[in-house]
Amino acid sequence: MAVIIYTTPTCGYCNMAKEYFRQNGIQFTEYNVAQDMKKADEMVKKSGQMGVPVIDINGKIIVGFNKPEIERALK
Repeated sequence: MAVIIYTTPTCGYCNMAKEYFRQNGIQFTEYNVAQDMKKADEMVKKSGQMGVPVIDINGKIIVGFNKPEIERALK
């Protein structure tokens, strides 16, 4: 399973999402879009959004820390 999370250092919901993944033993790759413009562009192309977090679970895009959506995508 591929889990990618696009974040910024000041994003509270990003931290909540990362903590959720850690607590549930879910491996994820994090990209800081405040520092990596290439990844920021990739995030906007995937989601159509500038807001973070953007979570990509096996190609399913979730904007924000939407726990029910995340749980559905992980099943």
